[in-house]
This record gives sequence, structure tokens and C-alpha cells, in this order.
Amino acid sequence: MPALPVPRFDTFYRHAELGQLLQDYAAARPELVTLESIGKSHEGRDIWLVTLTSAATGTDRDKPAFWVDGNIHAGELTASTACLYWLHQLVNGYGKEAQITHLLDTRAIYICPRLNPDGAELALADKPRYIRSSTRPYPFDEDPVEGLTVEDVDGDGRVLHMRLPDPHGPWKCHPDDARLMVPREPGEFGGQYYRVMPEGTLTHFDGLQISVNPNREGLDLNRNFPSYWRQEYEQMGAGPYPTSEPEVRAMVAFITQHPNIGAAVSFHTHSGVILRPMGTQSDDDMTPEDLWVYKRLSALGEKLTGYPAISIYHDFKYHPKEIITGTQDWVYEHLGALFWTVEIWAPNKEAGITDYDWIHWYREHPVEDDLKLLKWSDEQCGGNAHVTWYPYRHPQLGMVELGGWDRLNYWRNPPPHLREREAARFPAWLTQLALSLPKLEVLRTEVRALGPDTWRVRFAVANAGYLPSNVTKRAIERKTARGVVFELHLPPGVALISGKQRTVGPQLDGHAPKSSLQAFLPNKEITADRAVAEWVVKAPRGTHLALTASADRAGTVRTEVALD
Repeated sequence: MPALPVPRFDTFYRHAELGQLLQDYAAARPELVTLESIGKSHEGRDIWLVTLTSAATGTDRDKPAFWVDGNIHAGELTASTACLYWLHQLVNGYGKEAQITHLLDTRAIYICPRLNPDGAELALADKPRYIRSSTRPYPFDEDPVEGLTVEDVDGDGRVLHMRLPDPHGPWKCHPDDARLMVPREPGEFGGQYYRVMPEGTLTHFDGLQISVNPNREGLDLNRNFPSYWRQEYEQMGAGPYPTSEPEVRAMVAFITQHPNIGAAVSFHTHSGVILRPMGTQSDDDMTPEDLWVYKRLSALGEKLTGYPAISIYHDFKYHPKEIITGTQDWVYEHLGALFWTVEIWAPNKEAGITDYDWIHWYREHPVEDDLKLLKWSDEQCGGNAHVTWYPYRHPQLGMVELGGWDRLNYWRNPPPHLREREAARFPAWLTQLALSLPKLEVLRTEVRALGPDTWRVRFAVANAGYLPSNVTKRAIERKTARGVVFELHLPPGVALISGKQRTVGPQLDGHAPKSSLQAFLPNKEITADRAVAEWVVKAPRGTHLALTASADRAGTVRTEVALD
């Protein structure tokens, strides 16, 4: 059997390399890892999905499951790294670490390291472009005929900024560090001023006016999900209709075909936060029981990752008057499964900036923060996070200077020497979340003779997990998770006297406490984690009957009884 691969976590893999790495995992540990393509991207690349579970203890579909994805946005490459890191920890730890072994014996893990292979490939190209998401032209399939197209003009593999002197420019050099561009003060005049714009090329430049063209590829795959989908005038990049894009359609189809998925995490960059639902409504409007669970498990995430956990609606709006919708709305608000978005990496925190708002900081912050970031670039990144301005003869503008922040490699993603450190934050939390999922187990079977060929059969099951079999109240409200389904499989010659061959039982509580022991009223349903089905059958002595119980998000159990 081939040796287990050892990935480079300081490297972002191109599509072919990523596919080969995943194939190597499947070849090295076929009893734990299977690899499949769940669809093709816009440009025809495979969207790879890894399933991890112990084949010796059952199939993935018979077990409660946890979904993880990354890199739905083109340049958010560390999201793939985080997925690969957990994959490696799970495969390497099975049989060595009790928690991981128990996880893969009892649960299934679905990992899609790169949901958007086309966008990532463009960001990793020798001459990269940094678009939001998919490479499909949208909303119009036409090239710009004028304006500035953002791209790498000098071929150094980076897209930086351009600055050129202009007496009417809104920017000036900081007096203590000329590399840093700061806004010109109100009413200020008489100094050296600049215009600053993204690195790129100009089409039909008239020598006076410059406007930056939007990317020809204007889709945002995270706005293309079915729940709360809105047209372009309300939500940019949403696509012509829900799941119009093959990458999103592949994910939606897979998850809906796998109702055993009870919780999910989607990795993005950047901000260094864990985001929880809801995205469209306040906590006051959220189902209270779900909010309590979210807060409890999010607090666990804070403890284990070091990232604060915040509400999307309350703390992470791009604009105070607007809401944003995406994967979290579909998975939780539509399907009723638990979901978190993790925004990896916070460069401002890395520079020692601790008191800041996640979104508003980017609109306005003290210049002292920028000086701290410059110091961080110099001392921790070899001066590469902020590139010192250098002269370049631009094909349309003449002599300009290129430089400023390298956003892809130091802002949107951590620098190479910090990527593994960031990815290593998450396995403990992800593992504990997955182990919190409901888990159906056989509690007892009973056979009692009621006559020479008449028998009463009882089949009891229990939820051994922390969460209830429905996972959330939202799932019950949306009717997306049935209770326990009991089924008696009747062989030829056996007659059912009483009971239903297939019957739907209740949802089962998990062992998560509903209240403290100091509560005024105790929980009335002491054994709400259990359910029993009963049948009376007519059959010869010695007959064997197969019994099945399943819960959409708690798995399936099978057993057999002998009538004797």
C-alpha cells in the first residue's frame, strides 16, 4: 500500500496537484478515504470531494455526517489549506488518537477542499487575476472597450497599486514613512499629492479620465444558493437564477442527496472570526433553542481556535442597511442543519491592532494602525506584505510607481510561514462539532412468544449524541428531518398481525442538558433520547427477522432477531 502523502501547508496547490494529492490519500488509506468528483466547474474542472469514514464500521450514508468546504471565492486559497490540514490530521490520527478513531468509526466527514477550482486557478496563474469567484462572464459576456482593467502589468506575479504625482490627487506620503499613502486633509493644499489606482492596463485612455472596470467575471458563487436568493439589483453576483452555476449546483445536489449531513463549516478568508447565522434576521427573531445551541458551540469554537465567534446579522454586515445571504442561509435557515462560516486570518490583529470593528475598520481607521502594519511587514514578512514603490514605464500612463499592499499573499491569505499555523487552529473544534452530531444506536431487542407461532417483537433505539436527532428546531419547522423510522422486513411466510411494517417515531433528544440542575422545574422527559417500536407477527419458530431504524441526521442501525 502506498505511503501516506505529506502535503506542504505553506504552498497553495494548483488544480492538477491538488487532485493528485487527494488521489494519493485515497490510494494510501482506501479503508478510510474515498474520492469522487461531484461535478464539473464552468471550465470543466473536477470538483473533488473526499469522504472519510471507517468502511469496517459501515457506509458513510448510514452514519451522521459533517460537511466542510473551502475556496468558494477565487483568491481565498487558505480555505483549501484548512480543509487539507484537517484531512491530513484525520487520516494520520486514525488508529492512534482515540477521539479521531471514534469519530471516523461513528461518523462520516465530507470535505470539498476547493469548491471553485476555476477561480483559484486564475488566482494562482503565472500572471494572476484576482476576481471574486467564478470565471464565467457575468452579467454580460463582453470585453471592456475603455477604462482600467485590473491585472498584473509588469509580470511579477502580483497585482499591486499604481501611484502617479497629481496636484489634484487625494493621497500623500506619510511624513514619517514615505511608503505609506494617507488621505489628504480637508482644505489642505501646497504639498506633493498623488493619484492611486489598482495595477492594470487602460483601454482608449484619453489622457484625462480613468475609471476602473468591474471584473468581466462578476459572479459571487456564495450568492447563488436557493435560500433568500435575490436578483442582481439587490445582491451583486447572484447569477441569473438560484443554483444557475455548476459549482453551487454540485454542492446543493450532494447535500440534498445526503440528508445525514447535520452540520457544516465553510472556510473563507479573511478577518479571523467565526460567523454564525442568521444572516437575514436578528437574534431576537431566531428560534431560541437554536440560538442557545449556536452560542454554546460557537463559544467552544472561540476557546479552541482563538477566533471570536460573532453574529453575521449583528456584527458582520458589509453595509448597515443591507443584509447578505449565502451558504449559511441555505444550510441553516432552509435545511435546518447547523452551519458556520470561518473567515481565516487577520493581518491587522497580527500587527498588534486589537481594538477594531470587523467591517468598519476597512472604511476608516487611525493612521497609527497602518504604521503598525508596515512594521509588521518589515519585521515579520521581509518587507513583502507592503511592497516599496518602484518605477515602471506603463504602456499608457508613462512613468508610474508600482507598490503598496500585496493583498492576495498577505491580506487575503497569510504569508507562507503562517499558513500552517492558521490551519492548525481548527481540527480540534471541527472534530468536536462532528462528534456532537446525533448518533442512533440499538438499545435493545425483545422477542416474546404469545402462542405457538405468534410473537411480539420490540425494538428500542437511543440517540447517543449530544444534539437531538433533528439537530435544530429549524429542521422541524421546515419539515426537513423526520423522526426515527422503524421498519420490519418480512420474509416470505411471515404475517404481520399488529403494528405497521414501517412507522415514523419521534425525534430523539441528545444528551445536551436543557437546563442546569439548579433549575426550578426538572425536565419532564427523562428518557426522551429513546424510542421503541413493537410488532406482533405470525411465523414458525426459528424464523429470523431483520429490523432497521433510521433517522435522517442520526444514521441507520440494523439488527436481526430470531423467533425462539
